[in-house]
Amino acid sequence: MKTRLLNLLSLVIANTVLVFIDQYTKMLAVSYLKNNNPFVILEGVFELLYSENRGAAFGMLQGRQSFFFLISIVVVGGAVFAMWCMPGWANKRYHWLKFCTIMIASGAIGNMIDRVSQGYVVDFLYFKLIDFPIFNVADIYVTTATFILLLVLCFYYKDEDLSVFQIKKGESC
Repeated sequence: MKTRLLNLLSLVIANTVLVFIDQYTKMLAVSYLKNNNPFVILEGVFELLYSENRGAAFGMLQGRQSFFFLISIVVVGGAVFAMWCMPGWANKRYHWLKFCTIMIASGAIGNMIDRVSQGYVVDFLYFKLIDFPIFNVADIYVTTATFILLLVLCFYYKDEDLSVFQIKKGESC
């Protein structure tokens, strides 16, 4: 039980720090970029450009804030479940899963805060060279963690490593 509570505590502490960073960068974007010209970091390549995204990635599903709120709740619930099931931090085999869980939950929470408080997500990072959709720090958390999660699930973890997530009759994972 102590291990599980320490896992959850680490999730809360890490999420708090990462969400703070996300929200702080968005606050800076609102303060310095909104209603201003883009701040060019590397001419023709990368700039800071204020944008309000009322949809999902690439602007899909515009105006469906309730749907995104529900998805965020499911993601955070999944993160709590995953951290509850995993062995303690002394078992280094699960560090990648914990890292990905924390990052994905932080990204979901960061963007959920925007959706609930403003009705849109503040985006401000823009790769102009490839005209990539404008994104934010929470998006970096989710994208990076999802990519790493796919790699480790395919090449690092074995089925028996993931058996910690199985719910057995009459027991919690």
